[in-house]
Amino acid sequence: MSLLVRAESDGSLLLESKINPNTAYQKQQDTLIVWSEAENYDLALSFQEKAGCDEIWEKICQVQGKDPSVEVTQDLIESEEEHIEEMPETSPLIDLPTCELNKLEEIADLVTSVLSSPIRREKLALALENEGYIKKLLQLFQVCENLENTEGLHHLYEIIRGILFLNKATLFEVMFSDECIMDVVGCLEYDPSLAQPKRHREFLTKTAKFKEVIPITDSELRQKIHQTYRVQYIQDIILPTPSVFEENFLSTLTSFIFFNKVEIVSMLQEDEKFLSEVFAQLTDEATDDDKRCELVNFFKEFCAFSQTLQPQNRDAFFKTLAKLGILPALEIVMGMDDLQVRSAATDIFSYLVEFSPSMVREFVMQEAQQSDDDILLINVVIEQMICDTDPELGGAVQLMGLLRTLIDPENMLATANKTEKSEFLNFFYNHCMHVLTAPLLANTSEDKCEKDAVVGSTKSNTICPDNYQTAQLLALILELLTFCVEHHTYHIKNYIMNKDLLRRVLVLMNSKHTFLALCALRFMRRIIGLKDEFYNRYITKGNLFEPVINALLDNGTRYNLLNSAVIELFEFIRVEDIKSLIAHIVENFYNALESIEYVQTFKGLKTKYEQEKDRQSQKLNSVPSILRSNRFRRDARALEEDEEMWFNEDEEEEGEAVVPPVEKSKQEDDFPDSYEKFMETKKAKESEDKENLPKRTTAGGFKFTFSHSASAANGANGANSKSVAAQTSPASSNGSSSKSTALSPALPAPKGSLVGLVDYPDDEDDDEEEETSPRKRPRLGS
Repeated sequence: MSLLVRAESDGSLLLESKINPNTAYQKQQDTLIVWSEAENYDLALSFQEKAGCDEIWEKICQVQGKDPSVEVTQDLIESEEEHIEEMPETSPLIDLPTCELNKLEEIADLVTSVLSSPIRREKLALALENEGYIKKLLQLFQVCENLENTEGLHHLYEIIRGILFLNKATLFEVMFSDECIMDVVGCLEYDPSLAQPKRHREFLTKTAKFKEVIPITDSELRQKIHQTYRVQYIQDIILPTPSVFEENFLSTLTSFIFFNKVEIVSMLQEDEKFLSEVFAQLTDEATDDDKRCELVNFFKEFCAFSQTLQPQNRDAFFKTLAKLGILPALEIVMGMDDLQVRSAATDIFSYLVEFSPSMVREFVMQEAQQSDDDILLINVVIEQMICDTDPELGGAVQLMGLLRTLIDPENMLATANKTEKSEFLNFFYNHCMHVLTAPLLANTSEDKCEKDAVVGSTKSNTICPDNYQTAQLLALILELLTFCVEHHTYHIKNYIMNKDLLRRVLVLMNSKHTFLALCALRFMRRIIGLKDEFYNRYITKGNLFEPVINALLDNGTRYNLLNSAVIELFEFIRVEDIKSLIAHIVENFYNALESIEYVQTFKGLKTKYEQEKDRQSQKLNSVPSILRSNRFRRDARALEEDEEMWFNEDEEEEGEAVVPPVEKSKQEDDFPDSYEKFMETKKAKESEDKENLPKRTTAGGFKFTFSHSASAANGANGANSKSVAAQTSPASSNGSSSKSTALSPALPAPKGSLVGLVDYPDDEDDDEEEETSPRKRPRLGS
């Protein structure tokens, strides 16, 4: 019985191997069958599927009379062990050829031949160790290099690489000693597959410079750092990526580096004098920028090394750093102008937040008792996020993730004597929230957005920046606020009501960047998803569906993500039967929406509304007439006022402490200087946004009046706050349209959809055609 392997392409025979009864076949990783033929000839069959491998394995086991459940068909180990026992103890396990130039080829063949057999690998490692063979080989390397003996150097590459693959820590100790490591690197330069040898030694000795930010007096520590760097270089740069057969050959090398790193961190941590000196220089104003950059980079690497420690050692490590004052030091460094320093400081801060968000929160709350809001660590982090000059906002995205971890109630502790959640959220909403929302409020304020708006104008407004970078930033801020809506209940509700925040967010539905419009919509969707009547009354009183419906109508016949997201919002309201919102939508906007028939959502809302009206009238008819008389009926508006008074009183909800309303003294648009600095930086550094997205037209459309007044939100106008749009007649047959008298919100708005969906912005012909052809769905009053 033989194994036959044929080529798929032409059916030619690639391998014919007779299944001998004594050959040891081995099954590895479910898809490999490995065996040896003759002394130095190893073979492996690799299967795409486990089933194919199992089928052939069963055949082999059948021929050899073995059970297919075994991993190896012949018990090689026993026979080899018996062989070892027969040998006298004094004789070497493998006879190594003498270490001479003319024997290099023989040595190379021997080293590569043992790699497939664990037993022979062990024997060879022991022989190399006993005879001090590695040092002799490295002396031969120097001879070959002096003689420019290329063939010998190629053999030495194979030998040294093979010895590394023996995976023995005792051999690594010799090879990576100060005396030998450079010659080992030298041997690995002469890879036979390369036309020219690589210059690794030149890089390690001349290019790679060891920086001692504070002189390291311990020579053992210094030597350990050098060794770790060089061994890491060998593993990452010099050695090729191991194949499937070699993947476990370097596990001991990885362990060697790992334990070195643990040792370095422990030795540095124990030397408190060294670390104290680093901190002192880091925070000293007299330290020059280059030096400070080196100190921060040292700490970053130090924290990265600490990830290798055991959990209890890592705890001790971060506690040592906290005791020495890492957080106040970071606060100073994160506020500096140097981008590299700030970036490294952010990385260090992320290690600390990941290790213990509670430690960071405790520090910030203590600090708030002694210093102004502007220099609080969290506000420094928020300002760094706002002022990120990278067009893709890479740093801001990282900082936003850290902020989210810090304000996440899931990782807050609740002990017997204090609740971290209530304490920290009180602090955050009183001291930090105004800094986070500053850019959002600044870019959506009424005076800024209406000052420049012209009736029916589609021109881009310069006062409200709608460039890509600002849009990215506002999207990040909205993502955090949406997270707050989901997780902070009372605190964020109070903030949204006081600042009329949802109205401001919905101004962004007009952004030409569809992703930002979607972020604004998602914020509203999360609020509605809570099914909280206070939010619902706030939305209906302020007529806040107006901008969402305008966006849906402006999107026209395009079937894109914006269209789907808006419809999903209304579908949620229908399915969950949120009565107050259904009534508001049908009474105010049904004329505009009834023509949308490709989904049944809006007809479904009308049906729900009518069913509820019928139910109410039946209920009313069943009540005795005396109770329906005006004398006994309370005014509905008085009832609403009572509810509002109750909400405005302090309340405690879901275990959270009461939050006083955000002080009115902080003007909405009086945002921190950092934001103005950020805007100036942008104007100076950033070329004008070149994104050439087509604009929406407002010609011939009646748009809802976008009321910016907070009074509408607070219910001042009561029943009179309905949109004018609701009173307009349905579309007339001659296609004439009434002129819009509404002020358009100042942000320019998108016509194109998200790239990757339909209606690409750069498809100009399509856009022109769409502008001239009549719309399939009527806008309000058209």
